[in-house]
Amino acid sequence: MRDLHTLPKAHLHLHFTGSMRHATLLELAERDGISLPDSLVTEWPPHLSAADEKGWFRFQRLYDVARSVLRTEDDVRRLVREAAEDDVRDGGGWLEIQVDPSGYAARFGGITAFTDLVLDAVAEASRETGLGMAVVIAANRTRHPMDARTLARLAAQYAGRGVVGFGLSNDERRGSTEDFGPAFAIAERAGLMLVPHGGELRGPDHVRTCLDHLHADRLGHGVRSAEDPALLERVASSGVALEVCPVSNVALGVYSDLTSVPLPELLSAGATIALGADDPLLFGSRLAAQYATMRAAHDLDDATLAELARMSVRASQAPSDVRSRLLAGVDAWLAGPDEPRS
Repeated sequence: MRDLHTLPKAHLHLHFTGSMRHATLLELAERDGISLPDSLVTEWPPHLSAADEKGWFRFQRLYDVARSVLRTEDDVRRLVREAAEDDVRDGGGWLEIQVDPSGYAARFGGITAFTDLVLDAVAEASRETGLGMAVVIAANRTRHPMDARTLARLAAQYAGRGVVGFGLSNDERRGSTEDFGPAFAIAERAGLMLVPHGGELRGPDHVRTCLDHLHADRLGHGVRSAEDPALLERVASSGVALEVCPVSNVALGVYSDLTSVPLPELLSAGATIALGADDPLLFGSRLAAQYATMRAAHDLDDATLAELARMSVRASQAPSDVRSRLLAGVDAWLAGPDEPRS
């Protein structure tokens, strides 16, 4: 079995603060005297569940605590650089990192100033690591849809200048997805890829809502499309990519174990899949590990893993030259000799 760390791939589902290294979290917290809960220190990675509102609240609280350690511009640059380094170590050749600027605006001079900082940090990290990188600006569905319109206009201003997509995150059981349609229409007119979360904590009906009302080009998660054959056929035939994050699906209680993640069913139906790490800081698992866990759970051969990598590249917003290079690298990986299993 070939080494999955050397398999070229694109990473399309990675949240900003959630990309932070655990060691960096501890170091920054100690620097500023920030008290972290045991679940982020001695009991890391935390035991999580989103089966009910209380479980999601605990997950969100941990994310907010982690975000609080980002105090300076250098902290932001460090986070982005380390996320890039980690993806390169895992075989990543392209990364689309997702951020909600409103969550950082108070400390960094507003949403525009923070977006400028992130884009500059992304450009710097890309030069230093050789990793192609871009940004997806995401609204928070627990806030008012007017806030989402503000972020959509912000994303539109940066279309073609480092921002490639517009998303909608947080607990998909909260709020009315249809109410965010106008925000997504702004992003759509700007030519941005539309990438809302859907089909993880809620089932197939919510996937339909994201397709019908938000015109999703990709779905954050979307894994529960497998529960409805007609919907899955629609997803597959339309080419809407599913950003499947197996380890977080299990950690949040969507599936009981990794063998229950319906990746084979999605692949058999012809769906486009891009494996992602979601929030490594909270789930303890980065990009290559998503491929390794699915290899082990479903006995995937290297040809299937190579096709998963190809799909991640094709579903990305990477420039054509980057896509060509990564796809050629996948072919070379598959043509090469077997290596120690990873």
